[in-house]
Amino acid sequence: MKASQSNPYEPLLEKAERFIRSAELLSAEDDLDSAASRLYYAMFFTAQALLQALGLTFSSHRATISAFGQHFSKTKKLDPRFHKALLDAFDQRQLGDYAVVSGLHKEDIEILLADAISFLDAGREYLKHL
Repeated sequence: MKASQSNPYEPLLEKAERFIRSAELLSAEDDLDSAASRLYYAMFFTAQALLQALGLTFSSHRATISAFGQHFSKTKKLDPRFHKALLDAFDQRQLGDYAVVSGLHKEDIEILLADAISFLDAGREYLKHL
């Protein structure tokens, strides 16, 4: 996953990568709520990097997610499944952070993990060609 400091968005992408590694450790310790949160933020940082490449920044999570959908999914610059994954991750992070009993399962985290890794890889690939 790791790339060189070849673009100004790399710090966000490196943070996303660190959060993925943290989620793996949290999941191994059965802290699924915290793992879901880290994986959401990994995807969120990836989306932020991509939007910044277009000169766009937003002050809220919902605005960032919506803009990602508008500028990357609807235009097919990236696979629309990444927007759905980001939306799903947001919902699961909300459960993990705010519900007393989130109901998250190991399988949910495995899906989020695979999505976060794929999203980060796709984001890096897109930014590499700018």
